[in-house]
Amino acid sequence: MNYRHLTPSMSLLLAFEAAARHESYTRAAAELSLTQSAVSRQVQALEQQLGLTLFRREGRQVQLTDVGRLYQRELSEALGRIRSATLQALAYQSGVGTLRLATLPTFGSKWLLPRLHAFYGAHPGMLVHIHSRIEAINFDTSEIDAAIGVASHDLPGLICHRLHAEELVVILPPQGAADGQWDPTRISGQVLLNVANNPHAWGEWFSHHALPHRAMRLGPSFELTSHLIQAVRAGIGIGLVPRILVEEELASGELVSAGAPIASQRSYYLIYPPRNEALPSLRAFRGWLLEQI
Repeated sequence: MNYRHLTPSMSLLLAFEAAARHESYTRAAAELSLTQSAVSRQVQALEQQLGLTLFRREGRQVQLTDVGRLYQRELSEALGRIRSATLQALAYQSGVGTLRLATLPTFGSKWLLPRLHAFYGAHPGMLVHIHSRIEAINFDTSEIDAAIGVASHDLPGLICHRLHAEELVVILPPQGAADGQWDPTRISGQVLLNVANNPHAWGEWFSHHALPHRAMRLGPSFELTSHLIQAVRAGIGIGLVPRILVEEELASGELVSAGAPIASQRSYYLIYPPRNEALPSLRAFRGWLLEQI
C-alpha cells in the first residue's frame, strides 16, 4: 500500500476533525477561518483519498458515519499529541512554560489561588491559565492540558494523581449553632442543601449515622459549592461540604461545624492524558502541587 495515501495533508485532517467535532461545516469553517465550501471540498478530498464515506449528508446537515466516528476518535488523539509536542518544543526554546488547567470553581478560588503565588515564586516564567469547569473534561476536544477534579477512582486512559481524600462536614451559621445541641437526629430533620455534582453526599451521611433515608428533607440544589455556602450563611438550610473548602470560614467563626467530618467516597485528583506527561509546565506544577498536598 502507498503510505502517502495513509498520511493525508494536515489541512485535510484539520478540516475533517473540526467538521466531525461540530458535525457542521459552517461551525468548522468559522473555527478554521475558512469558507463553508472550502471545508466541504477538503472533507470530500479526504474521503476520495481514503476511499471512505466519513459523513452522511442530508440537505445542509452532515452526520458522521460509523467509520467517520472511529476515524475522528483516533485522529483527535493524534492531533492532541502533535499539539502537545509543539507546545513542549516552544516551551523548551523560550524557557517559558504555559499550563492550561481546569479546576472546580470553589476549589480553585478557596484552595488553589491563595497558594498559587508560591508556585510562581518557585517557578518564575511559568504561566498557569485557570479555567473553571464542573463537568468532566474531554482532553481530545478541548485545549485543556490538565485538570483538578473529584472522582471515586482512577479514570481509565488518564494519568491520575490522588491529591486529597474528601471529608464532608455539616456546616451551620453561627446563630443556628448557638441554639442548643446539634446531634445527627436533629440535623436529619433540617432542610438539607446539596451540590448538584455530588447528589449522594447526604445519603452517605445518613448511612454513616445509621439514619433512615426516608427522613431526608432535601432542599435547594446548587451548581457551585460557594453558592451553597452563601445559602447556609443566609439561613436557607444547612450544608454538607468538603472540609477543605470551608477551613477559613470555620477558623474565623463565620460558619460552625456540627459533628465530626465523615470520609467521602471521593477524592481530589490531578488528571491529564499520557501525551501531556512530559510538558515542562505540567511537570513543574505537578511537583509543586504534590508537595503542597
